[in-house]
Amino acid sequence: MALFGKKHAGLSKVEVPPAMDADEAARIAFEHDLHLSKHHFVEGEHPVVRIEHLNKTFDGETIVLRDVNLNVWNGEIVVVLGPSGSGKSTMLRCINLLETPTAGHILIEDDEITGKRPKEVNFIRRELGMVFQSFNLFPHLTAKENVMIGQTKVLGKSKEEAEAEAIKQLEAVGLGDRIDYKPPQLSGGQQQRVAIARAVAMHPKVLLFDEPTSALDPELVRDVLNVMKELALHGDMTMIVVTHEMGFARDVADRVVFMEGGVVVEQGLPEDVFDHPQNERTAQFLGSIE
Repeated sequence: MALFGKKHAGLSKVEVPPAMDADEAARIAFEHDLHLSKHHFVEGEHPVVRIEHLNKTFDGETIVLRDVNLNVWNGEIVVVLGPSGSGKSTMLRCINLLETPTAGHILIEDDEITGKRPKEVNFIRRELGMVFQSFNLFPHLTAKENVMIGQTKVLGKSKEEAEAEAIKQLEAVGLGDRIDYKPPQLSGGQQQRVAIARAVAMHPKVLLFDEPTSALDPELVRDVLNVMKELALHGDMTMIVVTHEMGFARDVADRVVFMEGGVVVEQGLPEDVFDHPQNERTAQFLGSIE
């Protein structure tokens, strides 16, 4: 597969190999990732997310992702670090097709999602929860209604089922006493916790976080990170987290991925990446912010 979409027709084609056979890809991924993650690997298991030769170019000129390859395993917490402009958020947005890859393959449970039609894309997004930098809540709906709406409109749940799940998830993020508040009545940190509850209530296969604390005042960051830590440690979720929060990455990640210039520069166990980085650029980046 080379290109997706008519808007890329004027580009010099980026030729990539076909997606690998699922069993062969799983075998290679297992051997590659076995010592890079705290994930409890099981012989023969397949990654839940498989990214092969992912490329993304904007406006036919600006290359944002260059041949990115990454696997994420069921229940794994992967934290992606890197400077602004490194391509980490674009990679995340490609995973749920909010950005259309220029070339390459993204597979969810061995089902390729790249190149799908719009109706198929909407179905795929049901399996991929997303928590954005800006909270993207409906301002005219209460916290409870914001968490209910996706369940009823997308999953087809009854109002009663959706309401019970919404209350459960809002209580889990510490907002049981705010279920009838509308977003303008909530702090930024509380709004982000509603957004997390909304994403979790859909029970996605993978939960994506795009710098979820970057829009918050410093004093509000801790509560959101605590919710994310609880979810990561006890929520039985697969999470890919793009963040600048080094403490969160060190404490919670099964694997840390460092990106720069649109490529994966280094990945490994948090203690290895933070304390013994193998790449000079990784060391420079971590040294500049710690």
